[in-house]
Amino acid sequence: MAETMPVAEVKPRKYEVMFLLGQQQAAMLGESLEAIQEIFRRAEATVLSMTKWDERRLAYEIEKQKRGTYLLAYISCMPGKISGIERDVQISEKVTRALVVTADHLTDEEIATHDYRDELMAEAKMRAERDAEQEAKSSNVRLGAPPESEAGSEVEASDGDEGQQADESEATDETLSEG
Repeated sequence: MAETMPVAEVKPRKYEVMFLLGQQQAAMLGESLEAIQEIFRRAEATVLSMTKWDERRLAYEIEKQKRGTYLLAYISCMPGKISGIERDVQISEKVTRALVVTADHLTDEEIATHDYRDELMAEAKMRAERDAEQEAKSSNVRLGAPPESEAGSEVEASDGDEGQQADESEATDETLSEG
């Protein structure tokens, strides 16, 4: 009878994932964070911590972008799911690049010191509110003829100007005829 070898149990491992967001993607931080959360959900990964690492000038242009925002995440995930995360990043329009490395050398306490998810969500909310305000201000621009209420006030103003111009031309005519 053949001996069966015991199958090694595969356990989730800790990974460090560095995401690079382009300028437009960083401007829509909330949508980018949702896309990252969806990538992790599809890989059945548990997010241990996440923080905005830095906004920097890139060493070279990537997709015509000169600057980028880096997000650092620590996750717990099955090793076989990492290729799915990398594939989803390549497909995603919200994430420019990602680098995944093992983080088994870090303790849970060290990983917890990098957990700023609440601050990230607050920044995403603030950026969304600011963008909504700017859009509301820019939506006041109108093309075409002004509404009747504004058109009437412009006509009255121009009538006053014409009357003033007529008075000035009469005074000029009188001065010429006297001379």
